[in-house]
Amino acid sequence: MGETTVTKPEGLEAALPETVAADSGHGPLRRLRTPHRPRFWFEILLIAVSYWTYSLVRNAVPEQKAEALHNADWIWQVEHHLGIAVEESVNHAVNSVHWLIVGMNYYYATLHFIVTLGVLVWLYRRHPGRYAATRLVLFATTAVALVGYYLYPLAPPRLMNGGDFIDTVMVHQTWGSMASGDLKHMSNQYAAMPSMHIGWSLWCGLTIAALATVPWVRVLGLLYPALTLVVIVATANHFWLDAVGGLLCLAFGFTVARLWYGRQPYALPRTVPERGPRAARPAVRGPGAGRAEAGASEARRSEAGTSGAGTSGRGVPDRSRRSPDGSQALPDKSRGLSGRP
Repeated sequence: MGETTVTKPEGLEAALPETVAADSGHGPLRRLRTPHRPRFWFEILLIAVSYWTYSLVRNAVPEQKAEALHNADWIWQVEHHLGIAVEESVNHAVNSVHWLIVGMNYYYATLHFIVTLGVLVWLYRRHPGRYAATRLVLFATTAVALVGYYLYPLAPPRLMNGGDFIDTVMVHQTWGSMASGDLKHMSNQYAAMPSMHIGWSLWCGLTIAALATVPWVRVLGLLYPALTLVVIVATANHFWLDAVGGLLCLAFGFTVARLWYGRQPYALPRTVPERGPRAARPAVRGPGAGRAEAGASEARRSEAGTSGAGTSGRGVPDRSRRSPDGSQALPDKSRGLSGRP
């Protein structure tokens, strides 16, 4: 028997999501490393539990005031040696404009959470295939920051001994800040290194710049971490080097996601198949695909039934010989293909 060649419909493989092929692997680890469509209830629960854990661990770290103040003095000396110790000048200049410094205080207290959650929601709705990997970057960044808070307690510039920094939150009584009123007793005031205001805002900015399609939105994404850097310095909440620490934590987060998924989050497919049995259905089937296939099957059966008919509608003569009793007999092998002796 001859070999049978199976021809696949052209374009079908290209039309299927790239992660369908990746889903064919075996083992729980393979499934975990394959992007899936996120579940809303699970993501809400995960974010809530993760932030609660982050706050609990961060605030449970001993404040170690003496060591934190010593480290702040050392950071300040290093910045003087590098020629970048201009935080005090920025702090005084911005504090002289009342509406500006009050606006920055509220910026520091609120946008850190609002923008980050907003980007997560946008990813969930518009880029489900990249959501889990990009979220992993944020979680890994935050996790390694907790290690920094524990190993290197650091006082912010506004709490330095002998410094001339203005504590803008206390002076202007900014509502809602974790550094004012009773809220300051609920937050570790000596966990300034690394700066997660920079880590999170840079994560937001890079994500928006990489995935947004509107040019001015991409520009805003890049401006957001730059403005955040000015805010954390002007309000005397961080040194420049705290921002460098946040940048290094973010680099660690991207490295973790790259190793886990095999690619950077922004390079993953935008959409992924749904979990469960529905994921096995080809994405290219349209509303009339079933009727089209049924029609094609009927046409093939009809063609098979009339395969003996010529193009002119006349049947092909029966080349076999019949016995006198009318039964079918084997063809006479003495005749040629034309039926003549």
